[in-house]
Amino acid sequence: KFLTQRVWQYANDRNLPRIVFVSKMEQERANYFQAVEEARKAFGSTLVALQCPLGEGDGFRGVVDLISWKAWVYDASGSGEYREQDVPVEVEEQAQELREKLIEAIAEGNDQLLEKYLEGAKLSPQELKEGLRVGTVEGRIVPVLCGAAARNIGIQLLLDFILDYLPSPLEGPPVKGINPKISQEETRRPEKEETLSALVFKTFADPFAGRLSLFRVYSGTLRSDSLVYNASRGEKERIGQVYTILGKQQKAVAAVGPGDFGAMAKLKVTMTGDTLSDEKAPLRFDPIQFPEPVLSFAIVPKAKGDEEKISTALARLMEEDPTLKVSRDPQTKEMLVAGTGEVHLEVIVERLKRKFGVEVEMRTPRIPYKETIRSSAKSQGKYKKQTGGRGQYGDTWLEIEPLPRGGGFEFVDKIVGGVIPRQYIPAVEKGIVEAMELGGIAGYPVVDVRITLYDGSYHTVDSSEMAFKIAASMGFKKCMTLANPVLLEPIMRLDVVVPDECLGDVIGDLNSKRGRVSGVDSGVGSQTVKAQVPMAEVLTYASALRSITGGRGVFTMEFSHYEEVPAHLAEKIIAEAAKNKEKEA
Repeated sequence: KFLTQRVWQYANDRNLPRIVFVSKMEQERANYFQAVEEARKAFGSTLVALQCPLGEGDGFRGVVDLISWKAWVYDASGSGEYREQDVPVEVEEQAQELREKLIEAIAEGNDQLLEKYLEGAKLSPQELKEGLRVGTVEGRIVPVLCGAAARNIGIQLLLDFILDYLPSPLEGPPVKGINPKISQEETRRPEKEETLSALVFKTFADPFAGRLSLFRVYSGTLRSDSLVYNASRGEKERIGQVYTILGKQQKAVAAVGPGDFGAMAKLKVTMTGDTLSDEKAPLRFDPIQFPEPVLSFAIVPKAKGDEEKISTALARLMEEDPTLKVSRDPQTKEMLVAGTGEVHLEVIVERLKRKFGVEVEMRTPRIPYKETIRSSAKSQGKYKKQTGGRGQYGDTWLEIEPLPRGGGFEFVDKIVGGVIPRQYIPAVEKGIVEAMELGGIAGYPVVDVRITLYDGSYHTVDSSEMAFKIAASMGFKKCMTLANPVLLEPIMRLDVVVPDECLGDVIGDLNSKRGRVSGVDSGVGSQTVKAQVPMAEVLTYASALRSITGGRGVFTMEFSHYEEVPAHLAEKIIAEAAKNKEKEA
């Protein structure tokens, strides 16, 4: 129901006519009439039954077409073949009641039909069909059909209905887009005589033709061996052969007109979501809004030396799938793949193996913790080494201070009087920066600190850049231990959209994950929960939300900020980091 509401709202936003198909009628406790009533309550009285089921559950065997007043009984083999017969007596009364409601709905939108109906005259099947089509196209009527896809019952009737009653693309309203030359909105009618506007909605690799781009023409004609303008990228694109596709078959054609779909091979600049048009009258559609990735895993090659092959393969897959994101964490150095869920990422791993011959393992990514301090401290870092010849000498006095969260790193040079020569100051800063990367308490980078170099000493012979670099590193580590160091963890911002009945469970789950709910926005049949939750608690949130909501919840997630880790958890993280360091050693 929840997902149906989202699709319904999508259709409302675009003023699209629609039909409802109640499937899985062969299942136990399937109830077509209850489904129709629930849909009416959720979406309004425009829903009207167009069919009456024959049988229930495992005994479901066909439908009564209320327009033609014939029963369609299907072959039990699942072949999709059916025979036409008179309406069975056992459903005649119920079907007649549904038919009267259908005729009333059709007549209400047409004065001539309404007058004839009120006078008690019968409406012919042709009048009913024409009235139903007009009502469906105008959105006054939403027909409800039923069937069982697993048994191939009612599917052909559904396809026939789509063909007969839903509008052709040529009957649709003009499409809107932006003319990039003048930055103004323009429209194009779905006609061959119009200037070209086409949208590339999918890209994939074909083993024989190479990279194929699927497109839909909204206006004008896209011809083979032509030059078009990519309005999304501001570049020309040479079109080779244009194809139509039926399953795995590709058929070369001279042109594709408005409302039709086609494919092109080996485009150089065009990607998924781009608009192709005429350079003299360019038009750019709004980009396709793809769902943001919500689940990330680190991937590790099973065979050494496959890193480059994996990177190349993932780049190819990203061209085909805009919902796939690949990145490398600058802190953990892991290669991360992000997708819309576990199944999505499992498919990516399978495709890497099948199409590119590389095998990878998916692992939970490491959390990019950071370290900082609560208070100020001062300490000396002194490095002195004598080995018989020229020695090493560097002496620094450092002060460390906390900065506001997000303040980064500041280095302040307060050396006066030449106690440390100017040429060694950059080495001091470099030593501090390198030590910050190694961390102080758990090996995580240090952030949000100000380091002030305020005193020190040097030796005219033994001092060097290396000596001062080491001395600064030693001084920094001492300062860290004295300044009440703490761990920071990344906090994620979540927007979770769930059905009304799941709101309490979802909020309770977020609270159990150390989350803070900042607000709840109400929608039609749904609630949007806004919360901030530690990254460590939501690495696999997609699975948790699916379990809580039965697959009806969706969410988006993005990084918000860093916060201090609670003390009891910080102890465990520090201890785990120490164990890992011992193993690596």
